Amino acid sequence: MEPKVSDIIGIINKIAPFSYSEEWDNSGLQVGDPGASVSRIMISLDACGETIDAAVEKRCQLLLTHHPFLFHPVKRISTSLPPGSLIAHAIKNDLSIVSLHTNYDIANPGINDLLAERIGLQSSAPLKITGWDELIKLAVFVPKGHEEKVLDELFRFSGFIGNYSDCSFQSPGMGSFKPLAGAVPFIGSVGEREYAEEARIEVLLRREDMNRAVDAMIKAHPYEEPAYDLYPLLNKGRNRGLGRIGELESGVSLAVFAERVKKELSLGGLRVAGDMKRQVQRVAVCGGSGASLFRDAKRCGADVLVTGDVKYHDARDAEALGLSLVDIGHFASELLMIEGLASALGKEIAGTGFEAEILCCEAEKDPFLFL
Repeated sequence: MEPKVSDIIGIINKIAPFSYSEEWDNSGLQVGDPGASVSRIMISLDACGETIDAAVEKRCQLLLTHHPFLFHPVKRISTSLPPGSLIAHAIKNDLSIVSLHTNYDIANPGINDLLAERIGLQSSAPLKITGWDELIKLAVFVPKGHEEKVLDELFRFSGFIGNYSDCSFQSPGMGSFKPLAGAVPFIGSVGEREYAEEARIEVLLRREDMNRAVDAMIKAHPYEEPAYDLYPLLNKGRNRGLGRIGELESGVSLAVFAERVKKELSLGGLRVAGDMKRQVQRVAVCGGSGASLFRDAKRCGADVLVTGDVKYHDARDAEALGLSLVDIGHFASELLMIEGLASALGKEIAGTGFEAEILCCEAEKDPFLFL
């Protein structure tokens, strides 16, 4: 069954919730019909002439991008100039465009996790905290002997506390109920009060996973009408944020590290600010234009920050703080999102029963060349 554009947006919301987006951002549906069917999806970094042409040529109905196609307010749409000409081209060819920007920067795993992993960072964590997961406690009453089946379903969505998974609490008790006319009870008879040994199971959920977890729990529960409670909590869940900071397996000179980054990302060149002989091991990364996070990187104990679009004065200020910088360019710092998102989206679609082909755009190139 082919999904609709809105179905893909819902799946993306599981991978990189749009609620994570920064206030100034414009992630989400940019152009198109949410109700349109989708058989082919193309993923690119930008929505530009080359990528839209590629999507149309490959007969795609949806183009997923990182950078928002429409970022600033559009005062007029002229088909003789971009973005109007590109909007018209997309609409004429039934191509919808959806962008995942800061929500995919912040998501875990997201762009920054892909970058951190590629250059060899271990145990990376957010560099700048932008929020925390909102938590819900689910308590459900399960007849004795059926606890594990229900827990197995709930642990798909919950049970994480720090570095521990499958976390829950159970307490035994006695439940009572009287099936009324029309009921089909798992145990007991209509019109008679029944008592059953039950366990109260408690797990933590992220609020955004609550509805899916409850649905899964109900399907796994043997009772026709499971009894459960949902409690909003003041506890802060896992933090989330921009950039990542982690450790190399062992310290190396800045020169060796820069060469390693260049090789791993297949770069034609990069810029380095700092003492090339200095040893680095604690590394911060931020895809895109992340030089503004250099103070956060220093505060977190980083030896070097890897990012793109470093300005002269940012380099000078970082130098004064004793923080090295490796500028890999905006394009290269985020290009990993294409294959990363394609993999994550493919797995999610496969689990829904929908069928859609996912293509990685090969048409776009870095606008800058190294001579």
